[in-house]
Amino acid sequence: MINVADIKEALTPRQSESLFDVPLMYCMLMLIGVGFVMVTSASMPVAERLFDNPFHFTIRHVIFLVGSFILFWFATSVPMTWWKRSNPYLLLFGLVLLVAVLIIGREVNGARRWIPLGPFGLQVAEASKLFFFSYIAGYLVRKRDEVQENIKGFAKPMIVFAVYAFLILMQPDLGTVVVMFVTTVGLLFLAGARLWQFFTLMLTGVSLVVVLIIIEPYRMKRVVGFLNPWEDPFGAGYQLVQSLMAYDQGGWFGQGLGNSIQKLQYLPEAHNDFIFAVIAEELGFIGVFSIIILLGVLVTRALFIGQKALKAGKEYEGYFALGIGIWFAFQAVVNIGASAGILPTKGLTLPFVSYGGSSLWVMTIAAGILQRIDFETKMSTRQATSRGGRR
Repeated sequence: MINVADIKEALTPRQSESLFDVPLMYCMLMLIGVGFVMVTSASMPVAERLFDNPFHFTIRHVIFLVGSFILFWFATSVPMTWWKRSNPYLLLFGLVLLVAVLIIGREVNGARRWIPLGPFGLQVAEASKLFFFSYIAGYLVRKRDEVQENIKGFAKPMIVFAVYAFLILMQPDLGTVVVMFVTTVGLLFLAGARLWQFFTLMLTGVSLVVVLIIIEPYRMKRVVGFLNPWEDPFGAGYQLVQSLMAYDQGGWFGQGLGNSIQKLQYLPEAHNDFIFAVIAEELGFIGVFSIIILLGVLVTRALFIGQKALKAGKEYEGYFALGIGIWFAFQAVVNIGASAGILPTKGLTLPFVSYGGSSLWVMTIAAGILQRIDFETKMSTRQATSRGGRR
């Protein structure tokens, strides 16, 4: 827990800088607020049809939000030493969850990704991402010299990743695997891995993704539909065509909040994976640009917090923050790119905006960890400065 006495001791009248990262907090809250409004707007037609209650998903989203704020407070209160000490056990726990979901998980649309918890479901891949990134950060601290000097240190975390990736692909969930792969490679590169190792791994990863797409007909259909959705606008390209129509109708200033046409049973997953298309239709280019700016600031602050922690000698905290920043950035790019027809559909949520309890919970925990890292970095810096001044 954050010790109030330590805070008072470390602060002086001249040190009025906030103990937490204010821009990060504002961006998170604004994205959550926009997400709540847009989930309500985008989900009302489908909720009315399926549950005879237009606010069904809104009520559930409110419950998710309450849980998120509790988890955020918890994450800001847990010392980073606990995460550093516990990361091997969290990795093992994530592995157990990934095995358990294949046995007792609930199947939805041909995918077995959720462990039922009463009226809700836990998407274990979301929690596993956070646990895995915590492990990678700890590994880079323990084996930094190996990572920089030989292929052995570079290969070990990729073996762990391969086990996680195999279990996630069994669900199946290629999108999560791609996010984990990009984040892992990014962290290894930042930790000083040699360029030939980096490019070899990237080439291997891209090759494996291509193979995974080719061997699964439904993935191949997505790629074909993405390349030319108008060739089959009522089949493989249907979802993307409807999404592009939403973008087109949005114009500069949008049709107005609540006035989307595509959400009226035309665009599947309008409140989830394709919520950005509804934002584009209702709020236009101005709304889209504003959301992208908020996401950009959020990612920038995460990377800044990681860099600052590394400079302060907090290597685990620094790598963990950098991993979270890369994760947020890549997942946002994939979600927006898929809805805009730039990338194939991957079924990834838009951070803090899309409907989905597991994603929202895990990402608010990650944001809380960023705030905790920033707090501990500032406290250590001020205490060091205070000791230096007394000398």
